[in-house]
Amino acid sequence: YIIADMRLDTASVISALLHDIIEDSSVTIEDVREEFGDQIATIVDGVTRINRLSFRSDEEEQAENLRKMLIAMAKDIRIILVKLADRLHNMRTLYHLHEEKRITKAKETLDVYAPLAHRLGMSQVKCELEDLAFTTIYPKQYQELNQLVYETAGEREEFINRTIERIEEELTKVGITAEFGGRAKHLYSIYQKMTKQGREFKDIYDLVAVRVIVDTVKDCYGALGIIHSIWKPVPGRFKDYIANPKFNMYQSLHTTVIGFKGRPLEIQIRTHQMHRTSEYGIAAHWRYKEGGTGDEKFEEKLAWLRQILEWQQELSDPREFMESLKLDLFEDEVFVFTPKGKVISLPMGSTPIDFAYEIHTDVGHGCVGARVNNRIVPLEQHLRSGDIVEIITSKSAAGPSRDWLSLVKTARARSKIKQWF
Repeated sequence: YIIADMRLDTASVISALLHDIIEDSSVTIEDVREEFGDQIATIVDGVTRINRLSFRSDEEEQAENLRKMLIAMAKDIRIILVKLADRLHNMRTLYHLHEEKRITKAKETLDVYAPLAHRLGMSQVKCELEDLAFTTIYPKQYQELNQLVYETAGEREEFINRTIERIEEELTKVGITAEFGGRAKHLYSIYQKMTKQGREFKDIYDLVAVRVIVDTVKDCYGALGIIHSIWKPVPGRFKDYIANPKFNMYQSLHTTVIGFKGRPLEIQIRTHQMHRTSEYGIAAHWRYKEGGTGDEKFEEKLAWLRQILEWQQELSDPREFMESLKLDLFEDEVFVFTPKGKVISLPMGSTPIDFAYEIHTDVGHGCVGARVNNRIVPLEQHLRSGDIVEIITSKSAAGPSRDWLSLVKTARARSKIKQWF
């Protein structure tokens, strides 16, 4: 039913029902192929192979097992979608396992499966996996935080309802039809903010987000203008993920405003299709591919997977592969531009050197300087979203410097620099 909820195709649903059959019975993959055909056999075989992998072993084996899982994904994305549904079901029913096994499963979920769900844009699955792992690994902290969220629920609901009523009233005046949603962020994300930023629960102002779902992209920007006319926006907190989608296909306008009683409030504005993508990610786009219409860039959106497999072959140190993979799965992004206006997505903390290698290996090797927003900057400068970056190259350049390894953020740049030496 998890797969059905994602609205995947019939082959995915059948594969999900059969996913344990090879391990739990005398049925072979050839039996499955004979009865159900090649497509379903491929998915079941892929899920079975992933089930046999361990991610809690030593780093060398762990890296190899991750590589095997990514190769399975590259064959047919439905393999990982069925596996994620299987892991979600396992996490919902962990209670029958011994404590040590529960914690092992939960840690593996946080390290591998939740980041993969995030990378594939499947926010519903990611959030539930994280919260289920959180309650297993840190039960005391989970209960304390859950109680705090529960205690403030009444006041929060009143605040959200009042906000939605006001927005709806103003949108109706200009003929924009909208659906609304509002809820607290999921517990694990709140816990991460508290631990990483050393903040108290009461100090987390973006605990709540209001969603505004409209019919067209034009209505998204229209609604944004209306909202900014009601409440003052917080400078530097506006993000246009419609013009610049996130790596996982997520699109929305994000703004933070000073709402009722002077409380900051995050508002997300998107179309119905964008909302489906934000909930189901790659699964929403798989349906278009299967139907043969719509998403022509489906394969492009999985380019990161092929890149990771290429980098893995280039990186001989398993520990380095694990680190670069975690970076690619977890890292927040900045969006920067080439002088011709092409958008380049890089991890937060990237430098002009990372940008250069993202353009082309030869541009990276020949880099002797950089201009950001028409100003010469040091190569160690961190890039920010909206920067226009131009790399200065020289054919007589001696090639990359070993010192660059301490400056770069992307696995691609690090790999190419190391290959030079």
